[in-house]
Amino acid sequence: MKPFPATAALLISLTVSSTAHAWGAEGHRLIAELADSQLTPAARSEVARLLAAEPGATMSSIATWADEVRSPSTGSWHYVNPPPGDCSYDRSRDCNDGKCAVEAINKQLGVLKSKAPDSKRLTALKWVIHLVGDIHQPLHAGFKGDKGGNLYQVRAFGRGTNLHSLWDGVLIRNRVGGLDALRASASTSGVATPLPPRPATWAIESCKVVLSPGFYPDGRFIEQSYVDHWDPVLVGRLRSAAQRLAATLNDALRGASSRPHSLKAPGHHLAR
Repeated sequence: MKPFPATAALLISLTVSSTAHAWGAEGHRLIAELADSQLTPAARSEVARLLAAEPGATMSSIATWADEVRSPSTGSWHYVNPPPGDCSYDRSRDCNDGKCAVEAINKQLGVLKSKAPDSKRLTALKWVIHLVGDIHQPLHAGFKGDKGGNLYQVRAFGRGTNLHSLWDGVLIRNRVGGLDALRASASTSGVATPLPPRPATWAIESCKVVLSPGFYPDGRFIEQSYVDHWDPVLVGRLRSAAQRLAATLNDALRGASSRPHSLKAPGHHLAR
């Protein structure tokens, strides 16, 4: 494989964000929107009650909050890195001090289910909505050596980028039919059955996608054949994220109506 010319490498370096965000705004908002349509009445009521502290807020509008407040202390919550070539999950090995997406989801769900003040439960809801999306983006369970594809430069749709950013949003933004077509492809009907969360399993699934033959394009040029081959996987990960987010919230909030609530409305200044 011939290396890119220096000028091309410079252009790529200018287009690569220093911090890649899973799915980008479009993907996160779509996952939250689709999940919202699959909530039980009890879960929808409790989500609406918590969101009422921020007039006009919806699951979709808060889906990117965790990226907007991203900080060094929470940066590792957005991903999990298994050893190269190994898609198993071992908390002591892969999630030092609980600082990875798997344990962050579990921790924030614990807060959401608890009798904590509404301000803390609203923050937890925002984290859960975002991180369930994150862990379904394959490269958020990729490998540390290339920072989940951030260091693997490619050229796609006439521009330089990296593999992580390609999956975050480039494939979504360049998909035939745009977001409307993607929404139709990823949609499901009905209410998601309440299920306990399984973030470790979701991470393993994402990791196995990364390990699939051809996921890393050999020539570093994203041809139409790559787009066509991986589009069903892209749609499937978005659909699964939405279904599982809804199922997780339905499980976590099914007893919310009988839970005593704080008399003080949630504040607007939420802890990072």
